[in-house]
Amino acid sequence: MSEQQRQGAERDLYRDTWVRYLGYANEVGEAFRSLVPTAVVWLSYGVSSSYVLADAVDKGKKAGEVPSPEAGRSTRMALAVVDTFVWQSLASVAIPGFTINRLCAASLYVLGTMTRWPLAVRKWTTTTLGLLAIPVIVHPIDRSVDFLLDSSLRKLYPSVGKPSSS
Repeated sequence: MSEQQRQGAERDLYRDTWVRYLGYANEVGEAFRSLVPTAVVWLSYGVSSSYVLADAVDKGKKAGEVPSPEAGRSTRMALAVVDTFVWQSLASVAIPGFTINRLCAASLYVLGTMTRWPLAVRKWTTTTLGLLAIPVIVHPIDRSVDFLLDSSLRKLYPSVGKPSSS
């Protein structure tokens, strides 16, 4: 098998392709909250949540495809689904969405009290700050969620065959 074919076979649709960016939809929605109807923001959460669910199901299916005794197959699949779902829910939806929401709300408030800029300029500035913050917050949040799960939920799993969420 060529190097390119081997890499293609190992490529994870939900982690190694453009599909990964669907997990950031809610962060973009939160950045645009001051400019778009609330329904658009909720739709962005629907996109991110669908990504999380699809990734969790995919990881469960992949865990079930690993050859091993049937007795451990369903447990391994359940652990993969739960671990991926919890990790992705926290790292891709809840924590970054809250972070961008609060950053944008705070910046809109500060701009309103400290400048005489027109409201439209303040809203676009807030949206720009929110969008610029997304790449900055991703890795610290991912590492923090890894630490949180390693310190709590993942201690309940058997030590062999722990799912890899990040």
